[in-house]
This record gives sequence, structure tokens and C-alpha cells, in this order.
Amino acid sequence: MAAAPLNETAPHVPVMLDEVLDALAPADGGVYVDGTFGAGGYTRAILSAANARVIAIDRDPSAISGGQALVSSSAGRLTLCEGCFADMEQIVGGVPIDGVVLDIGVSSMQIDEAARGFSFMRDGPLDMRMAQSGPSAADAVNMLPQETLSNIIYVFGEEPKARAIARAIVAARTEAPITSTFGLVKAIERATGRPRPDRIHPATRTFQALRIHVNGELDELVEALHAAERMLVPGGRLAVVTFHSLEDRIVKRFFASRAGKLPSGSRHLPDQVQGPEPSFALPFKGHLGATDEEAHRNPRARSAKLRAGIRTAAPPMPPIADEIGLSVPQGTRH
Repeated sequence: MAAAPLNETAPHVPVMLDEVLDALAPADGGVYVDGTFGAGGYTRAILSAANARVIAIDRDPSAISGGQALVSSSAGRLTLCEGCFADMEQIVGGVPIDGVVLDIGVSSMQIDEAARGFSFMRDGPLDMRMAQSGPSAADAVNMLPQETLSNIIYVFGEEPKARAIARAIVAARTEAPITSTFGLVKAIERATGRPRPDRIHPATRTFQALRIHVNGELDELVEALHAAERMLVPGGRLAVVTFHSLEDRIVKRFFASRAGKLPSGSRHLPDQVQGPEPSFALPFKGHLGATDEEAHRNPRARSAKLRAGIRTAAPPMPPIADEIGLSVPQGTRH
């Protein structure tokens, strides 16, 4: 029996909500982890779909404070925790988990707030820290060596003009520190030229790369996938929504490895040796995308990809980072 709808007005609707709920299949009595709480859209939907509990996690203090009304209206079924989803195993503390949902990347709330510095379309401090603590994007662009900046922009942003952009950033910061989003855009345009209406903004990939670097997003994702594998009960479900090729590549290879779809289950095993028993079964082939109607209504959904898995009774596989295609530049952390 589904739980009664929560008493809230104009709730935030996250990307691919129906598809994510189908993949999670919330059930009465279940315990679910929303590793990327944000505005609470997936959490709210899970609580409304079943008489279940949700343990929600977000590293952003603003998301935690903004979610207190939902905690109050959940009749004790929602626990909201500040922290990184990579640490979900420690946060949950041994509770058997029936489902995990992850929405990877920056939230629309963070993009819309100019003071957070995530968007090149709004002028604000060059920050980009999801947790609002630690080194910022301004620290990176003003302190890192040119070669390291180039590696970050090339690998995390998949930007072909990474070397030229890094040179332009270093040249600009010798004149004055780069402290604002528009200041960084101006530096990037030294190497790329001004935006053209028929192409993506020239700052797009560099901003993505710096955001991923500042927040350690790819490392966090890898750790979270392995944590979910260890935490989920047999029959438990993992649903992951990604928006960029780097994240999707990691999730795709993780599920392929865990479902026994890679040769020998691991590149570290010879072909003639059978790999470990699959720890996940795949409920559908490949990925699901947003419907045309949703993509028209919400442009952010156009690049969204949902991948999912159902936990088997097999033991978790060893966490080997390079097995799922993680390739990060050396010496990029500061």
C-alpha cells in the first residue's frame, strides 16, 4: 500500500522521475538511500510511493537546511544527513538497504545561485564547492601549474583546446587574480574566441572540468558504486542518473563488470579463467533516456542517462578503480 502523499506544494521534479521509480521499485517496509538529496525530489517520490524509509545524503549545507520541512512532514520516515555519498556505508551504519539512487553532477539549485559560482552564465565568486568548504575553483585557476590545469581541463572536460585555455588562464592571472565566473570566462575566450549561437559556449567544458576537480566527483562516484554494491541486500536496486560522458562511462563499465559482461569479469584475469559470480543483474539493456516530452520541458534532461542494476546474492567484487575505466590526471589535487 502506497504511503499518503506528503503535504507539500509545488515540489521539485527531478530528471527522469518515473523511470527512476520504476528502476527502484519502492516497497513497503524498505529502506532506501538517496545519495544526492538536492531539492529532495527523488526522496519525496519514494516516500509517497511506499510506506518506506529514506536515508538521504547531501554534502551541501544549503540542501540540508532546505530539506528540514520534508523531514518534519515525513512522520519519522526520512533521515537527512550531511556528507558525501561516497561515505554512505559509514553514514548508514550497517542498516540493510533495499535501494540506492544517485543523481550525479551539479544540481539546478546550485547552478541557479550565482554566489555558488557553478555557472558561466551568471557572474559571481569563482567557487564551485558543493560542500562550501575546502579549496575553491578560484584557488585552482590561480595556484595550479599550467600543465596541471591543462590536464584537468583535457581529462575532466574533454576539451580539445585545453592547452591553449590553460595558457590563457595563466596569462590572465599574472595580470590580476581570477576571482569571478565572468573573469574566468573572459580568460577562456582569449583562447577560444567569443561564443557562437550555433555551438556550445566555449567555457562549458572548462567549467565542468573545474567543478569535477574541485569536488573530486569521479573518485566519489567510484567509491559510491562500490559502497552500494556492499550495502544492498539481494534483490536490492541501484539506479544512477548521469549527465556527462565521463560519469556515464564509469557507471556503464561498473554495471558491465558486475553483471559479468566484460571479458573474464576483469581485465586483470586471463581469458581462460572464469570471473567472479555476477553481483548485479541488469533490468534493462544499456541505458534509458528522458522522453521527448520531458526533454522539451526540461533541457537538462536531454543528456540524462539512467542505468540500473539488481543486486544478486553473490559477494561484492573487489573495488578496482581502473577496472571501470577511471582515468584521472596525476598530480591534479591541491
